[in-house]
Amino acid sequence: MPTHSRPQVLAETLEQLGRLDPHDAHVVVVDNASTPTVSVPRVLNNSLRVEVVRLETNISAAARNAGVQRCLDVRGGSASESHWIVMLDDDSAPLSSQFLNVLRLTEADVAVVAAEVLLPPSADGETRHEAGGLPEVFIGCGAAIRAGVFQSLGGFDPSFDYYAEEYDLSARVLLSGCRVQFDRRFVVQHRKVEQGRDFDRIVANLVRNNAWVMARYAPDGERDPQIRQQISRYAQVAEREQANAGYQRGLAELKATLPGQPRRPMSEDLWHRFIGYDAACRHLSTLTQLGTTSIVERGKNDDVIEKAARDCGLRLTADPVTADTRLVGTLSPGPMLDGATRLRKTALSRVITPWQLAGGSVGCS
Repeated sequence: MPTHSRPQVLAETLEQLGRLDPHDAHVVVVDNASTPTVSVPRVLNNSLRVEVVRLETNISAAARNAGVQRCLDVRGGSASESHWIVMLDDDSAPLSSQFLNVLRLTEADVAVVAAEVLLPPSADGETRHEAGGLPEVFIGCGAAIRAGVFQSLGGFDPSFDYYAEEYDLSARVLLSGCRVQFDRRFVVQHRKVEQGRDFDRIVANLVRNNAWVMARYAPDGERDPQIRQQISRYAQVAEREQANAGYQRGLAELKATLPGQPRRPMSEDLWHRFIGYDAACRHLSTLTQLGTTSIVERGKNDDVIEKAARDCGLRLTADPVTADTRLVGTLSPGPMLDGATRLRKTALSRVITPWQLAGGSVGCS
């Protein structure tokens, strides 16, 4: 759990962790050069041990690497197949210990179990989920990673600073022959405290880092179009968030660093898993008697959903009012769940999601 100069936020999170059922894990807080330095209780109310790793400089998300290394040192420097590292932010915590049983029973080729990440409810009390991620791309504020796989892959790339570093690591997990699996029995509450968030820096990192991921892993024919798509996508985000200065800075950094990105292009099959096409096809191909289908609530990789729908033989229409079925148009798990909930309240027609999460039924209604 990395933290930087948010002592009250961290204290609240540790209090939440102290309410979980007792278990044999311990908490490693990585102090990203906080002012003042981090001070934590050595033992939480449930007897969970806590220790701090102090860094002299703020290295953002790569601080997780130092935390994992400390966990490995405690275990003698290496990890067994059953050794998991739970990744949290200083404002996120599991709602229960149920996920520990999920980890114990996880299939051997699953290297990452990603949580259903909840945000604080909306003003009218509606459940909300964290954005980001894909069927095989986890979110850093709520995931468990096999320590041995993390160690063998070298952890997070420090050059990403923060944002999209999970996409980079998820790509390397897939290239290693392992899987990422979302499981709704693993639930994390992310309070998403705004303190310390710089939207210009965020947008700069988003455009640079997401384009880096495409430069590194997209198949040869996809590389340049995918980079252009990221540049266009985050231009719109910058406009919406009034962060054009950050966008221009990120774009300049991207142009300067793009030629030096390490290249490990995925096979077509692996790429289809990474972008969510495979998960969408596997789910949509099992659904029958949908009639005409309209893609609505569009978001992350909606173009991938449209291709999968057509390839699975769905009869698409642009009109959601007359459609027999409405298909949620995002592959990001949180927005997909929220979109399905909103649509089902209107009762206009049958609602389906583009892929099926483990541990819960959200496929259709």
